[in-house]
Amino acid sequence: MFLVAADIVKAQGDLMIYPKRVVFDGSKRAQDLGLANTGKDTATYLISFIQIKMNEDGTFENIERPDSGQNFASNYLRVFPRTITIAPKESQAVKLQVINSGNLPPGEYRSHIYFRSVPLPVAAGEKETITDTTSVSVKLVPVFGITIPVIIRIGEDSTTATISDVGIDFIDPVKPQAVMFLNRKGNMSVYGDLTIDYISATGQKTRAAAIKGVAVYTPLNRRKVRIDLAPSAKIDYHQGRLEVNYESSGGKSPGAIAKQELVLK
Repeated sequence: MFLVAADIVKAQGDLMIYPKRVVFDGSKRAQDLGLANTGKDTATYLISFIQIKMNEDGTFENIERPDSGQNFASNYLRVFPRTITIAPKESQAVKLQVINSGNLPPGEYRSHIYFRSVPLPVAAGEKETITDTTSVSVKLVPVFGITIPVIIRIGEDSTTATISDVGIDFIDPVKPQAVMFLNRKGNMSVYGDLTIDYISATGQKTRAAAIKGVAVYTPLNRRKVRIDLAPSAKIDYHQGRLEVNYESSGGKSPGAIAKQELVLK
């Protein structure tokens, strides 16, 4: 259910959404979400809020109650309409608005807006696909959904981040991976782009990896990250060094969040 996002839009199946995350801070009170149906059929989606926690390995888990240090945003958000139907190759806007947030204590509040597809009805005369389970007959109907985070920030951001425990995993020598921890400290989440540059013994720099939109959400203090390293005749991952940079993104001007180096042996 939790999906890989493109740089500009988030998409699954035939639904594309822009932007892929929403942050309300300062005087910002409303945001339009653009939804586009890239498929060949009319599609209907139900819109709701769900609550999600991030695990240390970067996976997500649906929850009903907040973890210690986590605050949900859904009670202070309104989205309309709650049901949308989009014709093929057409788009529609959904409005997201902050409400009743005047007395919120400082901190970060996060929920995820969930767009769940409504399966198309079986056309008249069309046979349903039945799977025989020996005891009952079950119709398998795939249901697609996509989520994006919505964050409300109140007060000053005291968050800092560091990179630690950088190493290379050679379990698959043909496809080595960089592994590291992103460590978060403070009252807000961090979000940015990771790049890894290889620096040869002669000082030549080659881009070895890049990944956009890497978050560490509250209340998680650290997230383990794995990144595939590019195979290249110019790179020897047993000598030289790696330079890892974590820079802000998502509407902010690029700025350094954290940096670390690994001397290769």
